[in-house]
Amino acid sequence: MSLRIVPPSGSPRKLAVAQLVNSLGDGAYIVCSTLYFARVVGLSPAQIGLGLTLAWAVGSVAGVPLGHLADRRGPRSVAVLLALATSASVGSFLFVRSFTAFLLAAVCYATAQCGLAAARQALLAGLVRKEQRTQTLAYLQSTLNAGLAVGAAFGGVALHFGTRAAYLSVFAMDAAAFALCALVLLRLPAVQGAPPAAEAGPRLAVLRDGPYAVVSLLNMVMLLRMPLISLAIPLWIVERTAAPGWTVSVLLVLNTVAVMLFQVRTAAAVTDLTSATRTVRRGGAVMLASCAVFALSAAAGAPAWAAATVLLTGAALQVAGEMMQSAGAWQISFDLAPAGRQGQYQGFFGSGVSVARMLGPLLLTTLIVGWGVVGWLLLGVLFLAAGLAMAPAVRWAQRTDKAAAYAG
Repeated sequence: MSLRIVPPSGSPRKLAVAQLVNSLGDGAYIVCSTLYFARVVGLSPAQIGLGLTLAWAVGSVAGVPLGHLADRRGPRSVAVLLALATSASVGSFLFVRSFTAFLLAAVCYATAQCGLAAARQALLAGLVRKEQRTQTLAYLQSTLNAGLAVGAAFGGVALHFGTRAAYLSVFAMDAAAFALCALVLLRLPAVQGAPPAAEAGPRLAVLRDGPYAVVSLLNMVMLLRMPLISLAIPLWIVERTAAPGWTVSVLLVLNTVAVMLFQVRTAAAVTDLTSATRTVRRGGAVMLASCAVFALSAAAGAPAWAAATVLLTGAALQVAGEMMQSAGAWQISFDLAPAGRQGQYQGFFGSGVSVARMLGPLLLTTLIVGWGVVGWLLLGVLFLAAGLAMAPAVRWAQRTDKAAAYAG
């Protein structure tokens, strides 16, 4: 069976081009940003960590009202403005010389990024038929990984030179990428903003939707996988296993390439809420298996090649579970959101990404590096429990009369 990674022509392909453009810049930014703030700006690790944590906290809250704005004013125009705002905030990093300026720029960046994610989801919902949304998002995820990989290579070149000019060129590249992304989004058909709801109720109705909040919380728990491959596993490899250090790079490449090649095929199994919850449940079970395998890599006396083999097996299971969880979560987030409120609902659901970025590093390093094998098993059980709980939570959300809940 051939592996198709190019989306169909029309709006899905243009959305993918926009995703590719900004992910190229983001890939370089992710690789270089921390060292830039430390070596060029002169911030301490504690200042960088605090600033980014506060920034993503603000961004996670801002996603809902900015998503609501996309619902009312039209998601295309809001997405274009937020892409330009992201470009400007990245550009502002070029002029940061103090912690206060860094914090302000980081808050603007995180806010624009979270709002842009919500607006783009609402735009996709308005341009793509319901039955094609999950498949389209799978194409976009594949495109994202391809762009991040290429962008990271550019960032690696900048790190090799290590000069101020090299770092600044990366930030300029990311700013230009988001500006170009705005132009691509502008070429998409306009989606009419929804009129204010006729029934009485709060403007940010998602904040009154308890079942959807539970579904979002369960998804956030499963998103703790995000800092796993980039932070916790590298620390585990270095401190607890006999595997060579370059194993970290191999696992990152495996994750990126697997998502690029197989996310679309994985998402093909998801067509409705029933198949979505089943896929999420399977993803939780596979992630439990991956955690158990990762724990085995620290077996006493294991030679380097054996530890590396076990780690590769764990990483393969981890990325399989990741793709299942993503595909199911996309379908769930769209299908449970009422018409005309996709922006604010996607903003709320997407806040789990920001929370995972804030809390994940501390939680995972404590569990895995601190507690070792027990921590791995606890994390795996947490993934499994969230996956198993998703189906009843979704059924609860389906039974809920949203109009009555908003009015109450």
